[in-house]
Amino acid sequence: MSSLAGKHIVLGICGGIAAYKSVSLLRLFIKAGAEVQVVITPAGKEFITPVTLSALSQKPVVSEFFTANTGEWHSHVDLGLWADCMVIAPATASTIGKMAHGIADNMLVTTYLSAKSPVFLAPAMDLDMMCHPSTQANLSLLKSYGNNIIEPASGYLASGLEGKGRMEEPENILAYLERYFDSTSDLSGKSVLITAGPTYEKIDPVRFIGNYSSGKMGYALAEECASRGANVTLVSGPVALSAKSSNINVVSVESAREMLDECQKVFPTSDISIMCAAVADYAPANPSDHKIKREKQDVPTITLVKNPDIAATLGKEKRPEQVLVGFALETDNEAVNASEKLTRKNLDMIVLNSLRDKGACFGTDTNKVSIIRSDKSRTDFPLKDKSEVAGDIIDEILKILGKV
Repeated sequence: MSSLAGKHIVLGICGGIAAYKSVSLLRLFIKAGAEVQVVITPAGKEFITPVTLSALSQKPVVSEFFTANTGEWHSHVDLGLWADCMVIAPATASTIGKMAHGIADNMLVTTYLSAKSPVFLAPAMDLDMMCHPSTQANLSLLKSYGNNIIEPASGYLASGLEGKGRMEEPENILAYLERYFDSTSDLSGKSVLITAGPTYEKIDPVRFIGNYSSGKMGYALAEECASRGANVTLVSGPVALSAKSSNINVVSVESAREMLDECQKVFPTSDISIMCAAVADYAPANPSDHKIKREKQDVPTITLVKNPDIAATLGKEKRPEQVLVGFALETDNEAVNASEKLTRKNLDMIVLNSLRDKGACFGTDTNKVSIIRSDKSRTDFPLKDKSEVAGDIIDEILKILGKV
């Protein structure tokens, strides 16, 4: 049975040539056992008639805020609460821009703004529109809000051009949603510990030793685990991020020793632990209680001491049924160094990325990783959005869990 069986789906249709594919998508949803309410923009009705959509969905199609002849009010709030998910296919550049900036001038966008469920967009537009910085910025903004973007395919477009912009095929959109709902319970009942961000090691009250980590990868992992049903403890260094899911308990720390202390409280009851934080290797041995004044003394000598290795410490405490995952950011001999850490720290898997890969380092929204397992097998992944990388990492962890 499809994971969409019994689900309430709001299918949003915008005004683009790809709207004809929405008929097939609607039929696939119905065949999978879902209950579908179609919401179509005024421009969408220029491409496909509500009569066709209503006949297939067995529901009146919603387009306007009011029914013209009766004055009946269509509540976008009720629709947003009713839906288990919202799928907008095709999603035009116009609607994407309105969604990104909250321009609620039609029933579809107001329903989106009221939706409490996952939202999926299948963009469809011409190549130049798809590549335009405005469109890309709007898609990035929507991703940052937690929306799921079903990337368009490449091929011949209505304009005669060839490239990326074709709405994904209905069968692939169905499969995407089924995978999503299949995965929403594959970590149900699991306790997951994740570390994220940098650590700050005080030199004095205003200065510290740290690094450029933004915490984006760790927070993406936390959101991915929570979306799959896990209870997540996120031990976070100082970052400008916040967790969206109510299944994530954020524990804020500053130093490496504080991070280790919090991890050791949670680790014994954790099924999965992912050490994603960029922990400072060293800390000042004697941090000053007062600001070190440049004008009144010579250049200070700062003696450093090694910080505890959090992953290695937990590796010594790990039980056979627990899964422990580490990260390795390397600049040279990447695979050799990562494999050595994997063995030395008693990890089940290590995620390797390199400073030499453009777009795969601190502060970016993308990452390019390789996963090395305890048997030294390796899988390389292309550059992806960090939310997608998080999904790849969790999928690999699930394979390990199946063997534990």
